Amino acid sequence: MNLYEIIKTRKSVRTFDGRPLLEEDKKTLCDYIAGITNPYGIPVEFVLLDAEEHGLSSPVIRGETLYLAGKVKRVPHCEEAFGFAFEKLVLYAWSLGIGTTWIGGTMDRAMFETAAQVQPGELMPIVTPLGYPAAERSEVDAKLRASVHGDERLPISELFFEKDFSTPMTEPDALLETVRWAPTAANRQPVRVVRDGSAYHFYEKHTMPGGTAWDVQKIDVGIAVCNFISAAGGRFSIADPGIQTPEDTEYIATVTL
Repeated sequence: MNLYEIIKTRKSVRTFDGRPLLEEDKKTLCDYIAGITNPYGIPVEFVLLDAEEHGLSSPVIRGETLYLAGKVKRVPHCEEAFGFAFEKLVLYAWSLGIGTTWIGGTMDRAMFETAAQVQPGELMPIVTPLGYPAAERSEVDAKLRASVHGDERLPISELFFEKDFSTPMTEPDALLETVRWAPTAANRQPVRVVRDGSAYHFYEKHTMPGGTAWDVQKIDVGIAVCNFISAAGGRFSIADPGIQTPEDTEYIATVTL
């Protein structure tokens, strides 16, 4: 599969066939993980966790034997850096036939943080199971995906704009399709992009309540930026262009092609 196919076909997998990862696949994945970087220059550490050894599980996951946790220092832009790096892992895993799903809440967080040896000043926003997808989804899996309309995305006119937020985009942009199909927490799709010539300005539309130790929707924007840069390349920067924004909308970053 090429990158566009990987991004479009990749689904959250919550039902696995129970087989441990083949050693060859695990080594290939670990070798790739060791080289993952992000444009923020903030290190993200990945930790493999044996589910049985550490007593780890999630009420929405079936058939898993292995989890992977991500850790990052609590610094400015850590959420975006985390989302970018974790998405690189997720896409590469899918290219190997390995399923994943982003888990931020449906787990015993204390147990996972202990197993991953999370230190003071670190965040472990997300974990994922790693494994081979089962032939059929579990009932819990199917109901959860249906509840968040996981196979649906907002139209481009609600997500993407020309020059400023007063001009919705009407014609498809193949590069921005990689953004539209990026996974987001509860499928809330908070990412907005204003295209101005060769500059693509990324914004976060706050569509979830705050109150947690980190902004999960900034992770979502980091995921989208990863998909876009992976497909298009370009120069990454953080330089607010001063475009007037709608309520609850925050500038995050720019990619210039």
